[in-house]
Amino acid sequence: MANDTNRFQAIISHCKEYGFIFPSSEIYDGLSAVYDYGQWGSELKKNIKDHWWKSMTQLNENIVGIDAAIFMHPTTWKASGHVDSFSDPMIDNKDSKKRYRVDHLIEARIDELEKEGKKPEADALQAEMDRLLAASDLPGLKTLIETQKIKCGVSGTSNWTDVRDFNLMFSTQLGSVSEDASEIYLRPETAQGIFVNFLNVQKTGRMKVPFGIAQIGKAFRNEIVARQFIFRMREFEQMEMQFFIRPGTENEWYNYWKEARMKWHLGLGIPAEKYRFHDHVKLAHYAKAACDIEYEFPIGFKEVEGIHSRGDFDLKNHQEYSKKKMQYFDPEINQNYIPYVIETSIGLDRTVLMVLSEAYVEEDLSTPEKADSRVVLRFPPRLAPIKLAILPLTKKDGLPELAREIMEACKPKFRCFYEEKDAIGKRYRRMDAIGTPFCVTVDHQSKEDATVTIRYRDNMQQERIPISEVAAIVNRQLEG
Repeated sequence: MANDTNRFQAIISHCKEYGFIFPSSEIYDGLSAVYDYGQWGSELKKNIKDHWWKSMTQLNENIVGIDAAIFMHPTTWKASGHVDSFSDPMIDNKDSKKRYRVDHLIEARIDELEKEGKKPEADALQAEMDRLLAASDLPGLKTLIETQKIKCGVSGTSNWTDVRDFNLMFSTQLGSVSEDASEIYLRPETAQGIFVNFLNVQKTGRMKVPFGIAQIGKAFRNEIVARQFIFRMREFEQMEMQFFIRPGTENEWYNYWKEARMKWHLGLGIPAEKYRFHDHVKLAHYAKAACDIEYEFPIGFKEVEGIHSRGDFDLKNHQEYSKKKMQYFDPEINQNYIPYVIETSIGLDRTVLMVLSEAYVEEDLSTPEKADSRVVLRFPPRLAPIKLAILPLTKKDGLPELAREIMEACKPKFRCFYEEKDAIGKRYRRMDAIGTPFCVTVDHQSKEDATVTIRYRDNMQQERIPISEVAAIVNRQLEG
């Protein structure tokens, strides 16, 4: 691609063309920052969910999963601090009437300075923005925008309002009669569903500290500036794990989960240089320490996962507001205490975008005799929407029937795809474009010696294998 912006746009176009992600309600001109997952995108998303869930709950004996409701008692969000503190500093341009998140405006200016080769100025601006955000200095942030002569991308002017905080929670009404309805919120995170169920899980599961509770679920934020495809949406999905620990051990467990989560990311086959840790300068109201795992998207390094040392803020506040004890008796030290918490929170949609960004490759396969190219998605095989494509060479001579037999034998074990239309080369290219790691071609020789040709997506190499070994060979690759 000519540049990273073009590459990002190419990925977005590819997602729509090949059934991964569509704009929501597209026939009605769409809905801003809301997307639908298509047939292959939903498979990819599910495979990432399953991979994370297994790594958390199946491979850790002291972590269990729950599925809490989206609707929660409204006092939950008072106790969590979201009613009073869940806001972003925003600024409006008086001419275009367009609203911007302040940090996004300044970050765009930082990117401009870096592209102009002015790294010291960019670093200084970043440091000043971080300082002002940490101090919640809203007038200072406006002054910084004016000093940098930052303009609205629509009006081209610097006619700005004052910086104000805007709460990001969606509210709705609970009740069948509007006069009797009470205001509740769509949850802005999944963590609180874990905290309010802490005692339920601990007692019924006879869990001993340290232990964790994992959850995958939808969350909703009224992002004023939702942008960058599925990176920042108003409806999104989180994969969170809250790890309950003895007070005084938080530094040890914080560092443990930083290392463990980075190991999980590297296990996806993504090079280490595409990741970095970013320590928070401005800590959330509950945090003792916090960092992000950032991945280098085509649009730059962006947060994918957060690791937070939350102290006892959540359980202590729920105890105060609910008047129910949220304590744990630790038999090893013969004490009651409110556990501290280490949180790992990864955005599922951002992980989908990360996997897509890493997998997307445009290859020039031209030879002196012929121009040729392909777009291939090099997904890790276990994450690929389709594991095996079964392709009869022709629609006659009994080849479809034999191919169907292979399909029936393999589809209980992993996701398969059958296709008999078009030349075999075109079918290979379609499978490359949706990331299918293995294709099996059934030809006339297959009827004679019960063998087929297996083609490997990444290197396009082919080899002859017995039909009886197809499922085992693919399974070995998936497990590896």
